[in-house]
Amino acid sequence: MLQQIYPQAQHDYQYELNKDMQFAAAHYIPSEKAGVCQQVHGHTYFVNVTIAGDELDETGFLVNFAKLKKIVHGKFDHTLLNDHASFDDQNKEKFPTTEVVAKTIYEMIQKELDELPNKPKCVQVFVRETPTSYVVFRPKKEKKSW
Repeated sequence: MLQQIYPQAQHDYQYELNKDMQFAAAHYIPSEKAGVCQQVHGHTYFVNVTIAGDELDETGFLVNFAKLKKIVHGKFDHTLLNDHASFDDQNKEKFPTTEVVAKTIYEMIQKELDELPNKPKCVQVFVRETPTSYVVFRPKKEKKSW
């Protein structure tokens, strides 16, 4: 596997875990402005997720790598992304663009992490759609209300 350098997510946690994975999927962008991407076409998506936290679980993991792969690869591999309930051809905020795919992966992972007793956080999702194009999604930090 080719070593990849990813942008760094800034955080104050003690542990940081990164998991690389890939999945093959097709999609289309239902907008005339998408040009040729209006047509169904496929990609091999390369994904890196960054998980951070201060506490390890009972097995000494921040989170099990296999759990992360199951969440992403298990859901999207060899599918038409437009067929997933996570995406909506009627709402531009839910078209299966690389940006929306990255945000959706974040939401799926964080939902699972919120159920863990050690409460790790997904701090970054990197999705490469082509050799020359990628998106980084980072959740906004919660603002403190005084």
